[in-house]
Amino acid sequence: MTARLSRIQLALFFISLCPVNIIGLWWAVGSPLVMDPNSICRKAKRLAGKQAELCQTQPEIINEVAKGARLGVRECQYQFRYRRWNCTSHHKYFGKILQQDIRETAFVYAITAAGVTHSVTQACSMGDLLQCGCEATRNRPPPKPSSSGDGVKWEWGGCGDDVEFGYEKSKQFMDAKRRKGKSDIRTLVDLHNNEAGRLAVKLYMRTECKCHGLSGSCTLRTCWKKMPHFREVGDRLLERFNGASKVMGGNDGKTLIPVGQNIKPPDKQDLIYSDESPDFCLANRKTGSLGTKGRICNSTAMDISGCDLLCCERGFREETVVFEENCLCRFHWCCVVQCKKCMVRKELSLCH
Repeated sequence: MTARLSRIQLALFFISLCPVNIIGLWWAVGSPLVMDPNSICRKAKRLAGKQAELCQTQPEIINEVAKGARLGVRECQYQFRYRRWNCTSHHKYFGKILQQDIRETAFVYAITAAGVTHSVTQACSMGDLLQCGCEATRNRPPPKPSSSGDGVKWEWGGCGDDVEFGYEKSKQFMDAKRRKGKSDIRTLVDLHNNEAGRLAVKLYMRTECKCHGLSGSCTLRTCWKKMPHFREVGDRLLERFNGASKVMGGNDGKTLIPVGQNIKPPDKQDLIYSDESPDFCLANRKTGSLGTKGRICNSTAMDISGCDLLCCERGFREETVVFEENCLCRFHWCCVVQCKKCMVRKELSLCH
């Protein structure tokens, strides 16, 4: 009971820490508030407007929103696994990251908005939501002639992903509290990065097809639109992170201006920030840095995962660990895989 209360307090801490955004709540990993949409709506009393309306009228969508946030958490931790800031969701530090308008925060907002878009859209296609289903193809332009020149006719059909629905629900929830009466630079930056995350899903739909015909022939091909795999979304947003643009607020308080000479204005898919990131080398609660002491590094790599960069030139130590893993696995009819247990010795490099 005590552990459960501490998790609730943790999630509420995030809400009070960032009263104008909901991101911290979603990133309170393991909290019952994230797991249970009813708890989200009951405990998060700061929700208002469109967010409160969703909670009251469509709690099942809130469940998909929470799933999308967890999807974003996992993807962020995968994409940043070799970086000094590895997308930790440690509650004492993550809130400080959200308070800063740095590149890492830009990625957090974008990947969360993308995760919500992806999760809600997928729930529609799976039939998990009554409010939506497969994409309606009536208003879609007729398919273009086949570029392969095989002469096979094709038409829209199947169950395409209704990404427009997921996009709108993500926008309705993620942007709700930052729309009215807000013109500060942080609000403009956060809204821009939310949109960049959604567009990383919406603008990269792929076409899947299925052949129809007698005896395996392909006299007609039925095609539909599917979302990109979320790993592709994460990869694309990481590229945008690496090329993120620093901006400053315009005199009118409603526009963003790129910092530096001869820099083109960022487009809607670019990530933007207004403050420089700390180096994340040492633990610092003020900046939200956990530091890199004890992190596993690659002693032979020259990239960001290498010990020189990850350990901030402090050096590293070699350590031998022994662990047990499955080995010599065999499939037995039917249908069991049996494995032996082997002891494995591994050399690790750990940052000083």
